[in-house]
Amino acid sequence: MDYKDTLLLPKTDFPMKANLIQKEPVMLKKWDEMDIYHKILEDRKSRPSFILHDGPPYANGHIHMGHVLNKVLKDIVVKSKTMMGYYSPYVPGWDCHGLPIEHNIEKEIGKNKKNSMPKSEFRRMCRDYAKKYIDIQREEFKRLGVFGDWDNPYLTMDFKYEADTLRELGKFVEKGLVYKEKKPVYWCYSCKTALALAEVEYQDDESESIYVRFGFISDLGSEDKRFLGKAVSAIIWTTTPWTLPANLAVAVNPNFDYAFVQITPRHVYLVAADLVKGLMEKFEIKEYEIIKTVKGAELEDYILAHPFYDRESRIILGDHVTLDAGTGLVHTAPGHGDEDYVIGKKYHLPIYSPVDDDGRFLPEVEYFAGMHVLEANPKIIELLKQKEMLVKQEKITHSYPHCWRCKNPIIFRSTEQWFISIDNPKGELRKKALEAIDKTKWIPSWGRNRIYSMMETRPDWCISRQRAWGVPIALFKCKKCGRVQYDKSLIDRVADEIEKYGADVWFEKDADYFLPEGYTCQCGSSEFEKENDILDVWFDSGVSHAAVLERREELSWPASMYLEGSDQHRGWFHSSLLESVGTRDRAPYDEVLTHGFVVDSKGRKMSKSLGNVIQPEKIIKKYGAELLRLWASATDYREDVRLSDEIMRRLVDNYRKIRNTIRFLLGNLNDFDESKALKYDELEEIDKWVLAETEHLKEKLLKAYEDYEYHVIYRNMANYCILVLSNFYLDVLKDRLYCEAKDSKKRLSAQTAMDEILKVIVFYMAPILSFTAEEAYSYMNGAKPSVHMEEFVKPNDAYRNEALIEKWSNLRKLKAATDKALELARSEKLIGNSLEAKVVVDIKSDKMREVIEGFSKDDLADICIVSQFDFGSLDEYLKKYYDDEAGIDVYVVKAEGEKCDRCWKYSPTVGDNPAGEKVCARCYGVVRRG
Repeated sequence: MDYKDTLLLPKTDFPMKANLIQKEPVMLKKWDEMDIYHKILEDRKSRPSFILHDGPPYANGHIHMGHVLNKVLKDIVVKSKTMMGYYSPYVPGWDCHGLPIEHNIEKEIGKNKKNSMPKSEFRRMCRDYAKKYIDIQREEFKRLGVFGDWDNPYLTMDFKYEADTLRELGKFVEKGLVYKEKKPVYWCYSCKTALALAEVEYQDDESESIYVRFGFISDLGSEDKRFLGKAVSAIIWTTTPWTLPANLAVAVNPNFDYAFVQITPRHVYLVAADLVKGLMEKFEIKEYEIIKTVKGAELEDYILAHPFYDRESRIILGDHVTLDAGTGLVHTAPGHGDEDYVIGKKYHLPIYSPVDDDGRFLPEVEYFAGMHVLEANPKIIELLKQKEMLVKQEKITHSYPHCWRCKNPIIFRSTEQWFISIDNPKGELRKKALEAIDKTKWIPSWGRNRIYSMMETRPDWCISRQRAWGVPIALFKCKKCGRVQYDKSLIDRVADEIEKYGADVWFEKDADYFLPEGYTCQCGSSEFEKENDILDVWFDSGVSHAAVLERREELSWPASMYLEGSDQHRGWFHSSLLESVGTRDRAPYDEVLTHGFVVDSKGRKMSKSLGNVIQPEKIIKKYGAELLRLWASATDYREDVRLSDEIMRRLVDNYRKIRNTIRFLLGNLNDFDESKALKYDELEEIDKWVLAETEHLKEKLLKAYEDYEYHVIYRNMANYCILVLSNFYLDVLKDRLYCEAKDSKKRLSAQTAMDEILKVIVFYMAPILSFTAEEAYSYMNGAKPSVHMEEFVKPNDAYRNEALIEKWSNLRKLKAATDKALELARSEKLIGNSLEAKVVVDIKSDKMREVIEGFSKDDLADICIVSQFDFGSLDEYLKKYYDDEAGIDVYVVKAEGEKCDRCWKYSPTVGDNPAGEKVCARCYGVVRRG
């Protein structure tokens, strides 16, 4: 007789080999055909809502690993909230305007062609380019298994969105918070536009560090005879020599002490008193004398000479002056620095910025006319040397601002721009924003301090850009008197036209087209011109809470969550917050989750120059998108997330272990009928124990989902599948599952527990391993069309049993000790496999003795996966293993009796049956019972 045919071996079509690369596209097609996204929403429509609002990526290229991390995390949030029972729609969006797209079009066609073509044609090319990459990115995001309303996303270039953007601007205009002024802004001379804070990157750069003399014109000798006949100079420090032509003042802190230091019989330097020693060492001046010390406040309005122009520079007071670096005296050019601008306004200094859009000095600038400002640096230093005004020159490496798009250094330059006032009492945007930050939950918590400090110190919001592709700042200026028409009703009229025809209508029609008939300025003129600047794209995306959350029927305002990379504290989180508090007096979100950047195995940023860029497509072709989803969840996203081939290989190993656990469960449940499931009280103790462990797992997973700690889910799920199930429970269960009678109480007990375990694993991993969970669910005879329409398995108080967990923790120590003893016996060829063994255990620990009480020797043999188990101490040494933690001696001897041809256990009962069959008594009974 072939006893193999009598065994209840696992049977399932769920394959061991995942074949994700082939299966995932099939699964995606199935989801698409069944319209899974809308089916889920329909199923949850009466539930409480959780709205994750998508921050729009730029439609300007293929997705990269940062996109993958971001979109997969969002998908995990939405899917997990859905499986918690929430109504959680996800509307993806794209940012379509501005510099990134213009820059790429310009690269394609060349700057000359761009400048020579009509702007309407250029804008059409930008729109087509954005459409192209929206379609490309849409398919790339869908390939990751991300559910969403992909056929109806929001686009910042949609006419309705553009109109809403302008209407939101109108609300700021109505409040009197929008103004135009010449003041310093970040200026990219390569892209020829002002930049927002979020469009500035800082890179280490080598710069010239110079200390410069500003000679006193004021007659100090008439006040103090010690200065008679001496050349007294205020010493300043700067790393931007090119700003010296625009110098109008030198600032000192009114509360600091300043020292007049005699360095030669004729020369005296003025520097901060606390810095004298260090500066004299830097200037290599060994002999010096402090002849007088004064408070900074006493120096106000002294007149200095510009170091190379026949122009005065006065001493002014400013609290922004520090002793962190330099000399305690700050070169002040109000046209080239924000703090300089503020203090310059206070002292009624001109906002002088003699630099054009290309970053070149204007013709009026003596010595340097027409020269690019950065090229002028060495020329200015040389001139200072000639005029004997240079005290010290050295190179320093420091963080310098660069344009995020063209990567060139940028400058701070005063130009006429449109601003939203942050501190205007009519709006109090800073105050409201800071209050809103403290009412928002920041994940991780340090996000609060990051955005709070940025908001505390940020300048007014520069909302104008000198570009062609975007939403216009639809304001009119009187040709006669120059007065801007701050009229919200005019903006709304333009917005209505844009909603019908798009933003291009503003640029293509003259002012009369938009103005109501008979409209006149306060001066009586009816002649107007339009503003040609466009809105900052951060204003575009910052109004998405209004243009999307308040517009879309399935969404609601405010959002439950915004989720983006940590750079968005100064980007989308920031602009959305300012826009929302300015128009609605609260944040547009309740929670903000931040993730880090994707870096290589050494923690380096991925870049083409380093050759360490890993494309998503490459990983998908090698492993499948499922492994990218696992990667996104497996690392703590609150820090930078590492990616390498080695990391992916480790994830593949753990994925296989989880998958094989599912396969084992499915295979052994193939003949299970849930109607025959046992009640909890009828279960074997080991099955009650595993349900208690599973209840612990559920609690950890549910809490981790609630806390958005997905790496905790990955770690606990992997540990549970490997340590609790594969290494112990399922290993112990095999004999029961394969060899007991189909409807035996022992086997049904195991299957009852396994059925619960399978649902917990598959349902709880579905938000992360979405493809695998769906595949497994198709073999489970589930009640729903998709696992993603199920809910997480609810907690079950009946399964909680801490005493049982403690007890079986010790039994697992017993098995671990016997495993080690068996391995030693195997290495000495005393036995081949564990079923050839009998273990004899000498218990030293009272605790272990209490744990084992109540178990039969057959039960303990099953737990240790040996043929026999006994207690005692063997005088004749065969093989002994002592386990200090478990408190036992383990002896291994050859099992008694013969090997059963069916279960392979050794037993004295083998052959002891009427038919003389070489099977044990248990197996004979099962076989003959049929």
